[in-house]
Amino acid sequence: MTNHTISFVIPHKGREEMLRETLLSIAAQDYPADAMEIILVSQNTEVSEALKQACGEVSFQVIFAKPEQTISASRNRGAELASGNYLAFLDADIQLSRNWLAACLAVLTERPGTRLVSAMQIPSDSPTPLEHIRVALSNAAIDCPVDFLPGRNLLLTKETFYAAGQFPEHLITCEDYYFTDKVNQLGELFYTSAAQYVHIGEDKQLGAMFEKEIWRGQSNLASVKDRRIPLREWPSFIVPLAMPACLLVALLSLIAGFTVFAVLCLIAAGLPVLAYSTRLYKLVRPNTSLLEVIKFYCVYFPARTIGTLGGIIKTFGTSSYGK
Repeated sequence: MTNHTISFVIPHKGREEMLRETLLSIAAQDYPADAMEIILVSQNTEVSEALKQACGEVSFQVIFAKPEQTISASRNRGAELASGNYLAFLDADIQLSRNWLAACLAVLTERPGTRLVSAMQIPSDSPTPLEHIRVALSNAAIDCPVDFLPGRNLLLTKETFYAAGQFPEHLITCEDYYFTDKVNQLGELFYTSAAQYVHIGEDKQLGAMFEKEIWRGQSNLASVKDRRIPLREWPSFIVPLAMPACLLVALLSLIAGFTVFAVLCLIAAGLPVLAYSTRLYKLVRPNTSLLEVIKFYCVYFPARTIGTLGGIIKTFGTSSYGK
């Protein structure tokens, strides 16, 4: 048995189809089965026999969590019961390449100063334009240190996990940005192309993405507390609020008869879409047209605005309650 024992921690809620694919990809790793374990933290009331069978010879443990528990709390609970000296945090809709564990472990153990590793995203067999866009955004920087990583597939030592303070249980979303920033203060985050994954649950259509981005945006501002904010990340907080503000001022200016100023405000509201679309199109072509990229941001920014404003209202409501 290898000295590197790995505990896969997977939070889960809802349907099992994609989770089963995740478990199958773990069982198929080019790594000794007796050196791995899977800890599923499920908010369902039961799990099927099919999930247990998908794990093959890999040890499988299920922890049932309360429905209101955050994804951070589920990850932390799974880590508490992990017996491995390495923790692999996965979402429940991730299909790993067969070499995922071996390749990521090699980077983590052989690259000086590296504290956390994540593999490169690749599209599914029949990707939509939106999936191509999502993959391109994920892979904007490859085989280099990065400032933060999404929580879909993360490998780190248990020591690093606790040194970083675990996942922030007070955040509903953006918890991965918060946590990986804490890890980044300890050492390097590395995004490698040596291994890959398919995000089975990736957004395929704009309508579904709109709803998810509203949900994702609710902890957008709350996540900045107690962490460093790189300069290039500031637009993601400012733009969702600045765009509707410009549109509102444009409408009021038009009503007041200040037509020229109204036009200038409309142009200011549209500039972020144009700027972001131009940059993204360079990454995603020739797989996706410029029109699809513009459509993406025309949906993305309003959804983030709604989510961010909803998060602010919810925060003030929670703070006011009980005073």
